[in-house]
Amino acid sequence: MSETMKAAVYHGNRDLRIERVPVPEPRADEVLVAVRRSGICGTDATEWAAGPVMVPLHRRHPASGHLGPTIPGHEFVGEVVDGRAGLPAGTLVAAGAGVWCGQCDRCALGRTNICRAYYTLGLNAPGGLAEYVAAPARTLRPIPDGLPLDAAGMAQPLAVGLHAARRAGVRDGDSVVVIGAGAIGTFVLAGLGHLRQAEVTVIDLPGAKLERALKLGAHRTLSAREDVVDAVLESTAGRGADVVIEASGAPGQFETALRMVATGGRVLAVGLPKEKPAVDLFTLTLREVTVDSTVAHICDEDLGPALEILAEGTLAPLMLHSVIELDDLVGRGLEPLAGGQVDGKILVAFGGPR
Repeated sequence: MSETMKAAVYHGNRDLRIERVPVPEPRADEVLVAVRRSGICGTDATEWAAGPVMVPLHRRHPASGHLGPTIPGHEFVGEVVDGRAGLPAGTLVAAGAGVWCGQCDRCALGRTNICRAYYTLGLNAPGGLAEYVAAPARTLRPIPDGLPLDAAGMAQPLAVGLHAARRAGVRDGDSVVVIGAGAIGTFVLAGLGHLRQAEVTVIDLPGAKLERALKLGAHRTLSAREDVVDAVLESTAGRGADVVIEASGAPGQFETALRMVATGGRVLAVGLPKEKPAVDLFTLTLREVTVDSTVAHICDEDLGPALEILAEGTLAPLMLHSVIELDDLVGRGLEPLAGGQVDGKILVAFGGPR
């Protein structure tokens, strides 16, 4: 193996360079992985276009210990190189990317995604937009036989959607509204379909995203251009939806969610708004609405099932936008993603299809 590798290195606002850097040396609990696919998402685009936000360029990260320019990429799959920690060399694995300590009070409760020492490969430490990455073995799961790498490359964001679906507390038979049919909203929809038998309505602008939602099991869709609150109230005999999941982060949509949820219902915040929403606490309190949130995923609960969902073969072909080379990461990846021109997942390929 060469002592250096090709990698994307983030140096600051709109400053991402393709460089040759040393191949990482795995620590005792880590596995060296030869990356085969690495996805990019809105978080990566935001870091590139408006950051640094989470990348520790100027201050050492308290959990990972990293400081300075780093390698992005928290949605990666690859091949085990060194055969450590019960993962034989040659094993194809998907990474959860989030690293937890296993010793704090949050971990003791099984809530490893909010571990006191949590950090994420590709954000707070070097990640998978490189030919090799060192990843803790506990964050890796074997890829099922026959699952194409282009599909497996969506496992981590789907795990995030699956965790959100769990956090929503949906019960069989509930009426559920998902606001936003972009990547995260679609992965939440897939998670809901895996967990519960619920009647799901998806809201977004007319077009391909709503058509995709119907193919993935939504019972109906609503155009965001119409009065969606009235439409939801009408479809529920004036009661409102049992659960509303706000997955768009668009201005005003959290307030919309509160207006269409039933008294005693639940609203889950998934999308990250650019502006702080105004919340009518008076009405919220009198109607005893539960407001909850979600972040990342729990590797032991969500990553394996995400791979199982992808192995069913329906989701990935509908979600794949393009597969690009590392040299095209900015022009064909981050720029169009930051500009809102991408509907679906962009993957960077480091090896051929399987």
